Amino acid sequence: MSLSAGLPTAAGGRGLSLRPRPAGPDDAAATDIADSMNSVLGKVRPILEAFTAEDNALSLAELVRRSGVAKATVHRLAGELVAWGLLEREGCDYRLGLRLFELGQRVHRQRILREAVQPYMEDLLLITRETIHFAIHDSLDVVYLDKIFPHRGLNAESRVAGRLPLYCTATGKAILAYAPPSLFAAVVRSGLKPLTRHTVVSPGRLRAQLDRIHEEGIALESEEIRLGYASLAVPVFAGRTSLVGALSVTAPTYRMDAAGHAAALRTAALGIGRSLT
Repeated sequence: MSLSAGLPTAAGGRGLSLRPRPAGPDDAAATDIADSMNSVLGKVRPILEAFTAEDNALSLAELVRRSGVAKATVHRLAGELVAWGLLEREGCDYRLGLRLFELGQRVHRQRILREAVQPYMEDLLLITRETIHFAIHDSLDVVYLDKIFPHRGLNAESRVAGRLPLYCTATGKAILAYAPPSLFAAVVRSGLKPLTRHTVVSPGRLRAQLDRIHEEGIALESEEIRLGYASLAVPVFAGRTSLVGALSVTAPTYRMDAAGHAAALRTAALGIGRSLT
């Protein structure tokens, strides 16, 4: 297409300059997004992310629908992903492959953290006889790096590698209370959506909660994620100031012993911190 196509002409017949305007930051960002979506990896990502924790396998049609990628492209890339072991065939359907699990276990930061926290999580399990979580911060969510639980009262809302919002989980609140103010602002801008009727969705009330958590060093969440359950969490630091995650105890509300579990949580968090320095 000619550069002059569609350009208006100034009065007196003088045409506007055909020199392209300097590219600005918005142009660069738009180009980056377009390039990433048009690349092979830009199409592979939505295919892999089409799977949720509840999905065992997905049909080709469902992969197309969820990914937004053309059917022919999904079919071709799915075949390549099967060859690489990132997907597996189950009849006419596809499921995530074992190779993804193998690669995930090689993530150095998460592996080191899990090795450091597991002994303390096991001690907490013996002391509290309740579900124990260790979570880290990623974007506006907490990601559960590890979870151990007794054979009773299992909290099904969380899972290893699962995500939940920062603003309504005990681990998330413990992290958010010690994070830079810009993270709180980003959480509020994204919207505080209720998961239950007890979820705190007022920015002012959430800010007051976080200030209290920062002062007391411990976060309590009651029925904000799942009715009938509560969680108690503490931040975990490597050294004095490097926030690495949060450790929590989750139990049915009727048997949550916040006063009794707080000391054990704090002791475990200090132990983890020392092992990371």
